Amino acid sequence: MYLSIVIPAYNEENRIGTSLTKIHSFLKKQNYDFEIIIIDDGSKDKTLNLLSKYSQNIHNLIVLRNGRNQGKGFSVKKGVLKSKGDIILFTDADLSTPIEETDKLIGWIKNGYQIAIGSRALPESQVEMHQRWYRELMGKTFNKIIRVILNLNYHDTQCGFKCFKRDAALEVFQSSKVCRFSFDVELLFIAKKQDIRVKEVPVRWYNSPESKLKIVRDSSKMLWDILKLRFNNFRD
Repeated sequence: MYLSIVIPAYNEENRIGTSLTKIHSFLKKQNYDFEIIIIDDGSKDKTLNLLSKYSQNIHNLIVLRNGRNQGKGFSVKKGVLKSKGDIILFTDADLSTPIEETDKLIGWIKNGYQIAIGSRALPESQVEMHQRWYRELMGKTFNKIIRVILNLNYHDTQCGFKCFKRDAALEVFQSSKVCRFSFDVELLFIAKKQDIRVKEVPVRWYNSPESKLKIVRDSSKMLWDILKLRFNNFRD
């Protein structure tokens, strides 16, 4: 298996069908084997029913389910550890980064990097539709905190479009513990500790107005996760 695409999904009945159609259409044009793994994170809408219908027509679609909502990080880890691909990509269900950007990340994996991460914040990035100003400010502030506390010098750690060589994926995900939104930061922190080569890649990106991130509640939890990472690193 050449490529595994892992997609966490929570209450995505309004978007998952369109996204799956785009992904499958793109992959059918490629000259490599692939699988699509979607993890339903305890959705309360019709997401799971829709996925069951699509799985009847897409033979290489694998649907996993969490009995209750466990978080994006938990779901992505579950999908990655279930995957069989030599290269593993995870993407958000809304395809804020178009699936056609996959080739950019795979190109850097072929060039010797073990992880390639999509970025909305590089000069070459193409942000076609911006977030609201306070969300962009929150993202920039969070990035500065990460730089100071964890010494991770990336412009954008939170873009939901990341690609891994299989051995690197297993190494970082098997060690990861963060279950929710700051799991991306933990993965990059683990990669740095293990001297895994990471490339930040500019991508196209469109803001999705239906973000699951809650400004006050989730921001405080993300900050707490970052502080725990720093503290646990001192103890190791």
